[in-house]
Amino acid sequence: LSLQTEEDYIPYPSVHESGFPLILLPQFGGYWIEGNNHELGDSAEPDQIQPLSPTTHKLESNSTAKMYRKHFLGKEHLNYYSVDGALGNLVLSMKYEEIGDHEDLRLMLRTKLETYHDVIPISCLTEFPNVVQMAKLVCEEVNVDRFYPILYPKASRLIVNFDEHVISNNFKFGVIYQKFGQTSEEELFGNSVESPAFVEFLEFLGEKVELHDFKGFRGGLDVTHGQTGSQSVYHNYRNKEVMFHVSTKLPYTEGDTQQLQRKRHIGNDIVAIVFQEESTPFVPDMIASNFLHSYVVVQVENACTDDVLYKVSVTARNDVPFFGPPLPDPAIFRKGPEFQEFLFTKLINAEYACYKAEKFAKLKERTRSVLLETLYEELHINSQAMMGLGRDEDKMENGSGGGGGFFETFKVTRHVSISLSGEHPCLCALLLCQMAHQLLNVKLYVVLCSVCSILPCVCDIH
Repeated sequence: LSLQTEEDYIPYPSVHESGFPLILLPQFGGYWIEGNNHELGDSAEPDQIQPLSPTTHKLESNSTAKMYRKHFLGKEHLNYYSVDGALGNLVLSMKYEEIGDHEDLRLMLRTKLETYHDVIPISCLTEFPNVVQMAKLVCEEVNVDRFYPILYPKASRLIVNFDEHVISNNFKFGVIYQKFGQTSEEELFGNSVESPAFVEFLEFLGEKVELHDFKGFRGGLDVTHGQTGSQSVYHNYRNKEVMFHVSTKLPYTEGDTQQLQRKRHIGNDIVAIVFQEESTPFVPDMIASNFLHSYVVVQVENACTDDVLYKVSVTARNDVPFFGPPLPDPAIFRKGPEFQEFLFTKLINAEYACYKAEKFAKLKERTRSVLLETLYEELHINSQAMMGLGRDEDKMENGSGGGGGFFETFKVTRHVSISLSGEHPCLCALLLCQMAHQLLNVKLYVVLCSVCSILPCVCDIH
């Protein structure tokens, strides 16, 4: 893989010269470029354009986000919560798994920065760990004295919603039309007439849709009053909805050199396509935007024929990590479903990669922290309510308040433990014993251990 960086900067050539690349680095750097070779030789023979392998078209995603739904939701497991001085609010999920003679602990720990997931073979442990020790198995930095059991029946629904907040099935990308000789933002956003080559490319991208009363993902476009134009381009790719902000289809305002109506949408996208009909290089800092972090530049050859070719280069800011699938060498594609598959995978992966840039990473961290705090509060309040306690934590510590509520809760929870216990009643029984221990009621604790037919030492909480 060959990427250009700021050390490879060359001055912007005359737009009337030939032989320059699709993208030029800005004078002061700040971007990398992928896909510098677009030479086919004397003829575009089939063997010179490498066939695409669908196996390389892998959508990047947060694999941990769906682990709770896959391995915990609807299955017997335990959830706990606590607060760590450095890691913030903590929510731990624990599940015992047995396949044949093999026993494992599957653990998920959510902190304000990230979610940890691991499967620990019990055979590797000298003794069965308590909850704090379980948390340390997946994150050594955990420094708490104890975890509290989550008793709220709807907790799993709240937890899965938190875990999957990072998953998006809706994407919006800009599409910018760059004519020959255009080297400024004003020129790019000032284009209103679509050439046959550009129309052909838009039809290749997706379906032209009427915005009025459009029912799919609208990407911020007005589908009621027509204030963002009457049409756009839309595509459903692998059950992900993609709406394009096409510069020429957004409203054109006479006398506005900046075309703010157009820039308002495209300038707030994170990734954009730049379509070139002729050879004029694109420089990433042509467009002033705090949000745009990556561009996929596509230049057409043999437009509107039976042998349409597309040259592709990709650029992104330096703090955006490289994303796949990698461009072939030479970076030239034949028009067809294989290139469409490649292009959409590249666009979606570009957005995921951009989220790792400093600006978006900080925003993501703040969002996660707020959502985790909300999750913690809901789990804490509802778990307290299940025991007939108020929300003050010292009530949990001294065992006061609403004893009758606990016994009512015990009846319900004991019934749940019997119906859910299956082959491993110790998990549900453990939860009941911990409820008693939370109230510091030794007699009740011993009774529960007896009723649940487990020894106190198994609970590891006395």
